[in-house]
Amino acid sequence: MKDLRAKKSLGQHFLNNLDITQNIANALKYNGNVLEVGPGMGVLTQFLIPRKDIKLKVAEIDFDSIAYLKIRYREAITDETIMGDFLQLNLTELYPDKVAVIGNFPYNISSQIFFHILDHKDTVPEIVGMVQKEVAKRITADPVGKEFGIMSVLLQAYYNVEYLFEVGPENFTPPPKVQSAVIRLTRNNVMGLDCDEKLMKRVVKATFNCRRKTIRNTVSAMYPELRDVECKYFPLRPERLDVADFVELTNFIAEHRNNP
Repeated sequence: MKDLRAKKSLGQHFLNNLDITQNIANALKYNGNVLEVGPGMGVLTQFLIPRKDIKLKVAEIDFDSIAYLKIRYREAITDETIMGDFLQLNLTELYPDKVAVIGNFPYNISSQIFFHILDHKDTVPEIVGMVQKEVAKRITADPVGKEFGIMSVLLQAYYNVEYLFEVGPENFTPPPKVQSAVIRLTRNNVMGLDCDEKLMKRVVKATFNCRRKTIRNTVSAMYPELRDVECKYFPLRPERLDVADFVELTNFIAEHRNNP
């Protein structure tokens, strides 16, 4: 088989620093089922396979990568351990006993990966991922800042987030034009928010998509009947609110809107 290690697949840049890869693997604290997303040529996989405390499967859709993995790691990677497109997997059905997610996430779909995990948040107790530094900063951002946004609110509602370490372009083949960072998310004890969670998701997305506008302007576009209603959050921009504030705002909207 041709050498695929330098192959640029699906827009990915392959990590070539094995010390960093080992650190990513070590950052995973969960014992049990583990699903690696986008293993590519198995740079991270090779450090996960020896762990006796996890049961590893991988989610990979690139044919060449799958072929390479099955030959390079033939005893550990078989048809039964390859799950296909992560974004199409129903994690709750596949893993009734929970599963941690790890990976050097493809940067072009990293946000989709996290939102898919949110749909299965009660099944995924831990996430360790290398992503673009900008995405890592957004996920772990504190309120009242330009980096605080949709992913910050929705992920921090259900996960404790940690910014672990940064990875420079020189550690990749070929070197990307962006900085990277590794983060860890650990499921908190929040089983459900004290509000209509679907409505809160809509409110968070709508307000941050118009983050230069006040919350009043965005909410009144969604619910015109609220244009002249007074709410302490309406004069603010969304980055001024934390998770608890958005829960309170959502309850206010649910109480005062006319349509369900």
